[in-house]
Amino acid sequence: MPARLGSPGAANNGFARGHSRRMTFNGLLVLDKPAGITSREAVDRAAKWFPRKTRIGHAGTLDPLATGVLVLAVGPATRLIEYVQAMPKAYRTRIRLGATSDTDDADGTVTPDPTAVPVAEAAVRAALAAFAGEVEQVPPAYSAARVEGRRAHLLARRGHEVALAPRRVRIDRIDVRDYRWPELELDVFCGKGTYIRSIARDLGRALGVGGHVTALRRLRIGPFAAEDAVPLDADADSARGRLLPLASAVSGLPLVRVTADEARRLRNGQALPAAADGEVAVLDEAGGLVAVGRAAGGWLKPEKVMGRS
Repeated sequence: MPARLGSPGAANNGFARGHSRRMTFNGLLVLDKPAGITSREAVDRAAKWFPRKTRIGHAGTLDPLATGVLVLAVGPATRLIEYVQAMPKAYRTRIRLGATSDTDDADGTVTPDPTAVPVAEAAVRAALAAFAGEVEQVPPAYSAARVEGRRAHLLARRGHEVALAPRRVRIDRIDVRDYRWPELELDVFCGKGTYIRSIARDLGRALGVGGHVTALRRLRIGPFAAEDAVPLDADADSARGRLLPLASAVSGLPLVRVTADEARRLRNGQALPAAADGEVAVLDEAGGLVAVGRAAGGWLKPEKVMGRS
């Protein structure tokens, strides 16, 4: 029987399972990362909400200066991080023109340009227009980008000169929220791998006055929004109760519904006849994620099978 196209159910039971010795958890958790800590430190603090040895990862690193949406993957959900990372993102940032920073943000050594003069808003908007679309962007020297297998920020902090190659990124839209020289506030909608600090740096260069980020907040990754995020000072019960189903990690993929028997066959590695084409997320009758698979030639083959929740 061909698999059926559909949409995920509103609920997926079993984010936590009781075992004889301990309870295990799986799902996605939207965290509101505060300023002043790394993404890794945020994950380590959130780990206190779950039993020891619970696997926890995160999608999309935020700088220490940045706040907002950090999606945590708990338990088996860590196998799905790549799909969250590929989702579109939205940021709100404040940029100060007329000064540069060695880190391209206010956490670094800031150097004002004494020759900088106020730039008209029309010129700022015209310069920003060149950033939209598929563009080549050089990551900041102080970033997690790799140079010959080593993190750029580690080399930069040791005094090494870091030369990073440009990368192709997608910037869907940049909206000017407010501009009062030298402060510029923007909303940026972009794809994976885009550095907002690079936008600030490159905009400053284009205007001939320099620029760096003074505030940054990630508003959204795909369907995961800041208004739905859990603060780091939440209690364990509250945080655990906010776990989202595995299916939310693959909401950007075409969805295929299967029966209980078809789900069993997929989990056993068997292919199913299907009219879909390309990579798909396979959901059971309750909306739970069964597998991520690839459909071609009339057959759906499982590639990443998820256990029963």
